[in-house]
Amino acid sequence: MDDPNAHPPAATLDVLGRPCPYPIVLIKKEMEKLPAGATLKILCDSEITVEEVIPHYCEKKGYPFKAFRPKEEGQWEVYIEKK
Repeated sequence: MDDPNAHPPAATLDVLGRPCPYPIVLIKKEMEKLPAGATLKILCDSEITVEEVIPHYCEKKGYPFKAFRPKEEGQWEVYIEKK
């Protein structure tokens, strides 16, 4: 996946404070709505979701993704591109 800042995300999903499995359920629903080539930005604070669940989902679907840890401790920005 290219630099996520090069193309603005088509949608942003805030799953902060949501325990597993809610983030991936919401991510799947949001990804279904997006057209091919669109990017979803996810705000997440669940380490297991960012490090295991999202990578597994993206690998299964063939979606490139990148995760960034911004300045706020314990939160991530994840970008998934729908193919």
